Amino acid sequence: MKRTLTNPALQIGLAAILGVVVGLIVGDWAVNLKFIGDLFIRLIQMAIVPLVMSSVIVATGSMTGSGMGRLAFRTFKWMIGFSIVAAILAWGISVVIQPGAGIDFSAGVDASLQESVGEPVGWQETLLNFVSTNIFAAMSTATMVPIIIFSLLFGLALNAYVTKTGNRLVLDFFDQLQQIVLTMIRFVMIIAPIGVFCLLANLAGTVGFSVVTSALKYLGATLLGVLIITVLFLLVVGLRTGLNLAKLPAKLGDQTMIAITTTSSAVTYPTVLRTAIEKVGVSQPIANFTLSVGLTMGSYGAVLNYMIVVMFLAQSGDITLDFGTIALGMALAILLNMGTITVPGGFPVVAMFLATSLGLPFEAVGLLIAVDWFAGIFRTFLNVNGDTFVAMLVANAGDELDRDVYDGRKSVTADDPDLEDLTEQFEKADAAD
Repeated sequence: MKRTLTNPALQIGLAAILGVVVGLIVGDWAVNLKFIGDLFIRLIQMAIVPLVMSSVIVATGSMTGSGMGRLAFRTFKWMIGFSIVAAILAWGISVVIQPGAGIDFSAGVDASLQESVGEPVGWQETLLNFVSTNIFAAMSTATMVPIIIFSLLFGLALNAYVTKTGNRLVLDFFDQLQQIVLTMIRFVMIIAPIGVFCLLANLAGTVGFSVVTSALKYLGATLLGVLIITVLFLLVVGLRTGLNLAKLPAKLGDQTMIAITTTSSAVTYPTVLRTAIEKVGVSQPIANFTLSVGLTMGSYGAVLNYMIVVMFLAQSGDITLDFGTIALGMALAILLNMGTITVPGGFPVVAMFLATSLGLPFEAVGLLIAVDWFAGIFRTFLNVNGDTFVAMLVANAGDELDRDVYDGRKSVTADDPDLEDLTEQFEKADAAD
């Protein structure tokens, strides 16, 4: 019992419920608690710039040329393709359901972001503004896209330098910086229940019961998107492979249960690997490559959820996003999924990153954090099973999908994976979950 009560997700959930109850009872007085919630948000916000910079530089600076060729092309094609579909679907669902429309912060956009949500400009100027003439000025105002562009170029140059000289001193510095900032964020998350309590009390006190309906609409939009993407996956797999899909739910039962109870792709990975090889019939080489890549690139549930977060925050601030901002939001959601721009530290950091990058209000972030455990169940379900579907498609294209194994006429045994080699991928996958 004591161990259960110390679970961070449970503490945040209980704090959120208590905050809503207190806010509904005390009404407008709850605004006095707002500054504590704002302090919690600012503690996360101040870590965004160094975390994103170090994460992007380390990710690009550490890239190698391994895993290229036809297998990689087939894998990346399906993963990127379904990620794009997930982003577009999330936008469409959000437009229809309007998950953030019940909370109106049209007068509460963070003052530092007013410029970024001002008058729309032409596409040429928008692209030009992606590159800053002074990276330190961009850092001081948390203008994220120029920071990302600079970090990508810096990481690529660093990669070339390390390859040429073998000197990893600068790369190791940014790697250590990333770990230090992550530790700082873990310190901040200790007070997350208090911060969420105050944020939700203020929301409930000033907005009213629509806080609850907005949370339900947000979760409903995410669940609906997960179900639609799953059906699309099944349709594509069925048409491409010609397999009897009625057998698939039973085969995926074990990994699905582990995924939704742990909300961790890393914990589920060994089961996913065994399932793909021993029950579905994917060959060992295909499964090893595709499923390990899927840990960082196959987070379709994360892409879907991140884009819904973008639309939720925009709607909560009564902000109408233009086509360029919507496209940028989709690109950021997909890049977060691909591991090119990995923002470790969990959902609060991701939500703040998206809000900062797109100039969206922060006030409703606390509500998203409060219900993220449920959203995490939906994300992980799709992340885990989506990787299996992609492995089936890749194996089928290379004639390495054993139909006798799938139909139960043949038994094979999967080799045990070397989990230590996948430590980095596990960390990135859990950040997406």
